[in-house]
Amino acid sequence: MSRRQPPNHLARHAPIACALSLAIAACAQDGPPPEPPVPPEVLETVVVEPGVSREALARAVDDVFTAEGVGETRAVIVMRGGEVVAERYAEDFPADTRHIGWSMSKSVTGVLIGMMVADGKLRLDDAAPVSTWQRSGDPRGEITLRHLLQMRSGLRHEEMADPVYTSAEVRMMYLDGRDDMAAWAKAQPLEHEPGSTFDYSTPTSVILADIATNLIAPDASAEARQVAMAEFVDARLAVPLGMTSLVGEYDAAGTLVGGSSFWATARDWALFGEFLRNGGSVSGAQIVPRGWIDFMRTPSPAAEDYGAQLWLNRANEAGRDYLFAQAGPDSAFAMIGHLGQYVIVSPQQRLTVVRLGKSDDAERAPLVDELADIFALYPGR
Repeated sequence: MSRRQPPNHLARHAPIACALSLAIAACAQDGPPPEPPVPPEVLETVVVEPGVSREALARAVDDVFTAEGVGETRAVIVMRGGEVVAERYAEDFPADTRHIGWSMSKSVTGVLIGMMVADGKLRLDDAAPVSTWQRSGDPRGEITLRHLLQMRSGLRHEEMADPVYTSAEVRMMYLDGRDDMAAWAKAQPLEHEPGSTFDYSTPTSVILADIATNLIAPDASAEARQVAMAEFVDARLAVPLGMTSLVGEYDAAGTLVGGSSFWATARDWALFGEFLRNGGSVSGAQIVPRGWIDFMRTPSPAAEDYGAQLWLNRANEAGRDYLFAQAGPDSAFAMIGHLGQYVIVSPQQRLTVVRLGKSDDAERAPLVDELADIFALYPGR
């Protein structure tokens, strides 16, 4: 007796099997699947010829806004060779918005001091002109201008202390020092021998701003001090650089809050980065000596990753990882501010990248990784 043959299920489902085979083959292809097209509105934030793949740069900038764990990005500008090649803003922060630089302000203050040195009013290795330190027997008389600029004064300025109300910058700006910030900063005792120890300090930059103001408007009233310094910043820096939005804050004593409180638009922060990239010149005019910018970019004897009011893209023994020393050129440097403000400059790559926004401490490392990806697109790393 013949036996019935079982139904040919494979034949019946041949189209499905074929489709599965194609899907499996696709999954087995070398490398990741193709990325989806860049949305037109994202692509439009990048010029047609940015010097690298337009799509790749648009994705990298988009990641600074949208990647998980980077915080709130409000503005990004990428300049290459002096030209803006990418520019993007968050919805509530148009291009004319002034953004506080926080500690990026220190680099502006550093340039102002450089102008005073170039004018012959200050010398790097002279004792800092702080009258209360020059009393007989006061060890603070050994603090030089160079020490202050390189954050190795030895003064007891504990930044980012815990609890926060004990932190030097908080006490100076918001508590017992707020009416005369420079006086508070200068009154602190020594904790280390001058020159021996790196100790990042917002009060130190306020001391520098006070020194500059005293030279511009000696023995003046608080109001006169403020006016004189604002006019100096405009005449010597903002106007020559074209930074029309640059403005500083002042305390009740008329002292520029030079460690944290300059404001400018994203484009103007980018202009300042370009000014540093070009060695202190703008359109061929030397605003501050090139040698001064070289000094600001030279590692401090007490910190491999810090110069004079500038962070450097270099490894350091303290384990700080504020930039991307393992992934970028050691000639790169940066202005870095509280809550994720960055102006990163790579002269070797002819790049200046600005990121402004709000990122907490846990979000800073992922944010820097995304910024590093922009630099990785360009040759010369």
